[in-house]
Amino acid sequence: MNSDVTNILNAIDEGDPLAASQLLPIVYEELRRMAAGKMAHEKSGHTLQPTALVHEAFMRLVGGERPQSWDGRGHFFAAAAESMRRILIESARRRNAQKRGGNLVRCELMEDDAVTDSTDDESLLSLDQALTKLETEDTKLAKLVELRYFTGMTIDETAEVLGVSPRTVKRNWSYARAWLRREMDGEESSS
Repeated sequence: MNSDVTNILNAIDEGDPLAASQLLPIVYEELRRMAAGKMAHEKSGHTLQPTALVHEAFMRLVGGERPQSWDGRGHFFAAAAESMRRILIESARRRNAQKRGGNLVRCELMEDDAVTDSTDDESLLSLDQALTKLETEDTKLAKLVELRYFTGMTIDETAEVLGVSPRTVKRNWSYARAWLRREMDGEESSS
């Protein structure tokens, strides 16, 4: 399956118009599982469903006018994680703008879980601000957080996508959570 995904991604890079339709059935279940894992921890009454999140992310990845270049399966799923993050952040911003300006609040990242039990719009926006800052300081750590938090990937899945050992992912995940917590606490006290 990994080589199938890589071959289809190469075909997309080469401009094959049918390749994108071949890719979706192969990656759909994994993308849907990632989206469902994240959406299960969103506030109840969320208007965005996992299927819609997958379809929107997929369209952004392969349906755009600008052809994307993929360096294999891991790169594709890392880009999918980033796309899902952006979609969730855009959705939260729209809802938050409709409600009120609101103060940002801290979102605790738990040790054993890639996601929190409940994520409200303010927490998600606060996390996004901190993650954007982390991205300027360490893009690899920011990518790890996207994969773990926004897609719910396990330590082993994240290690495979990033091409590092699970031990490295665990160590970097601990550091990234602490960094984000410190950054978000600073935002909260300055509000």
